[in-house]
Amino acid sequence: MKTIENVSRRGFLKGLGIGSTALVLGVNFPTLSLMPKAFAGKAASKFEPNVYVHINADSTVGIVVHRSEMGQGIRTSIPMIVADELEADWQKIEVIQGLGDKKYGSQNTDGSRSVRNFYQPLREAGASARTMLEQAAAQKWQVPVDECVAKNGKIHHKNSDKQASFGELVAIAATLTVPDAATLKLKDKSAFKFIGKSDVALVDGHKIATGDTTYGFDVELPGMRYVMIERPPVLAGKVKSLDASASKKISGVIDVIQLDDLTEPAVFKPLGGIAVIASNTWAAMKGREALNVVWEDGEHAVYDSAAYKEALKTSCDNPTNVLRNKGDVAVAFKQSASSITADYYVPELTHAPMEPPAAAAHVHDGIVDVWACTQTPQSAQNTVAQTLGVPPETVNVNVTLLGGGFGRKSKPDFVAEAALISKLIKAPVRVMWSREDEIKNGYYHAVSFQKLKAGFDQNNKVTAWQHHVALPTISSTFSKGADVIGFEGDLGLVDMPYHIDHVRCAAGKAPAHTRIGWMRSVTNINQAFAVCSFADEIAHHKGVDSKAHLLELIGPDRTIDVAKEQAKYGNYGEGLDKFPIDTKRLKNVVNRVADMAQWDKKRAKGTGLGIAVHRSFVSYVACVVEVQTQPDGKINISNIWMSVDCGTAVNPERIRSQMEGAAIFGISLTFYGELTAKNGVIQQGNFDDYPLARMTDAPPTHVDIVQSDALPGGVGEPGVPPIAPAICNAIYAATGNRYRELPLSKVGIV
Repeated sequence: MKTIENVSRRGFLKGLGIGSTALVLGVNFPTLSLMPKAFAGKAASKFEPNVYVHINADSTVGIVVHRSEMGQGIRTSIPMIVADELEADWQKIEVIQGLGDKKYGSQNTDGSRSVRNFYQPLREAGASARTMLEQAAAQKWQVPVDECVAKNGKIHHKNSDKQASFGELVAIAATLTVPDAATLKLKDKSAFKFIGKSDVALVDGHKIATGDTTYGFDVELPGMRYVMIERPPVLAGKVKSLDASASKKISGVIDVIQLDDLTEPAVFKPLGGIAVIASNTWAAMKGREALNVVWEDGEHAVYDSAAYKEALKTSCDNPTNVLRNKGDVAVAFKQSASSITADYYVPELTHAPMEPPAAAAHVHDGIVDVWACTQTPQSAQNTVAQTLGVPPETVNVNVTLLGGGFGRKSKPDFVAEAALISKLIKAPVRVMWSREDEIKNGYYHAVSFQKLKAGFDQNNKVTAWQHHVALPTISSTFSKGADVIGFEGDLGLVDMPYHIDHVRCAAGKAPAHTRIGWMRSVTNINQAFAVCSFADEIAHHKGVDSKAHLLELIGPDRTIDVAKEQAKYGNYGEGLDKFPIDTKRLKNVVNRVADMAQWDKKRAKGTGLGIAVHRSFVSYVACVVEVQTQPDGKINISNIWMSVDCGTAVNPERIRSQMEGAAIFGISLTFYGELTAKNGVIQQGNFDDYPLARMTDAPPTHVDIVQSDALPGGVGEPGVPPIAPAICNAIYAATGNRYRELPLSKVGIV
């Protein structure tokens, strides 16, 4: 599980700027990862986890936040957990952003696991520090330790008016042995001062609002060069010819460098291309525009979205990888009184964070200093080390704030580019991706085709369920030629929770022609869209209420172990004993959200409600969307209600904001999200042809958080999957039109 040790006198304290009188505890955490085996060995998940707490002589409490802040509030939530058990004075808390270092364990800030994985160890870290300070007070006052109690940054003696600040006790506490975790007394929930409270302000809130923070694009270094890269328009394309004479004539352009071509698998390697080095950003941009490059596109030039869609459809008819097999679906369909089928299609998507990737690097004196808006500093460290051929220990990765991430910034290709160019030109550089760079050369959420079929008995009960999918796998980015999904099936496909006797889930082959990556909620997006839409289609086929039928499909209260149905299931890296698939919790959020939306209330003509529920990242989210038709044939979303059961709600305000953000993210991909390729080239390039939801698209979003004592589940991603199906189900209720392909902008209703 973990160990806690007194590391106050370790040499690395100097590196953290911590004085010798500080009490510092190191905590080792379990290694967990959502990554597939194909690249687990190259990820941060194999490193020994650590996070550190220190208390200074002036009573300030330093907490190293080893995760990346991208708007989810983790730089506030982690200190809340530690400070609560420590009984710290919140005004004395100092948040320290951790460098990329294996001593912190997994720093990969994705998979909705920052609180999920670290809640208990962080509580124990705070409790250990509190216990040692109480022991120090007992030693100082020569009283029994059980007469000493921590409260708001001080230790008080129960039987007298003696008290001492944390700072007054650290010199003694630093000499003590860390108590065994089994002896720690964690707070009762009723005594929490920060955990579960909604009035804890964001640590960075004021600075973010006033522009007093540093993002990837803000980093400035003495003598820094500014770099824009013209990358191959087709994955793994090569430079056929280059004329940089016009570029070099532009004022401010210092040099033009041709980078090595990419060799697949792409992993996190630089994409190659032409780097324009300049004394300022504008010169770098104009210099890049002036390049005259002829490309040799290579094998991926065959990628055409229209043809690829048809190939995926055919692949669904011939799945090669059976992911779940319960009962005998073939026999069940033969014996069915009737059946229905439906096909669903979600196009290729991109993350489109408001801040595109940017990284600064300086290779000097045998070390590499990096500053980047990265979700994964250790992967950045390793990727830079591999790119430059240097030991990882010589690479220092400083994490800035992120202007959005959504999974894009857990791929450190842009960091490797900066380090590589700094080494080549022997100067500090900042590599900047434009919006167009990001949309045309990013890592994409896989396009998918899905075919579903349901069989019914004489009483119209669903007796058979078949779900076939075809989509390029994320593993293709790490293993050239990989063409069938693996762990992606765990995300809304094999864990389908309906109580049906015969179930078959299978995947067909799909060769990849772009870099496929994980995006917020990953394949839960498309698989929940199909599963939750099809459930609604079945209800309407049967002529029954959608919400009542959804509860009927889920069936009796139970926990589901799909391993008993010939399925391998990762459960987001968690054990089913602690995080079971619990249909009682699933139905509870359905009932709660229906009550919030007044599901049974009669609506005006042209108004429709749609409902969907989905479990992902071990949390449960149900959603009701209300749409209204407009005289011009458009629809608008008038309300969204969401109920989330994420176990113990550590930071309710951040949970609400994550649900609200998920609603906007879901609206964006439902209404507008689509990348297309022609001759291997992504055709979109900016928000004009890859639009996101705007303020006029955003409805009032009402969030209900289930009070629970269960272990914390994920929060950042689980809100996204039910949005798209709930929207389409609502549109069907309002108009009678069923939409099985996204985005809806293609059919002219938004």
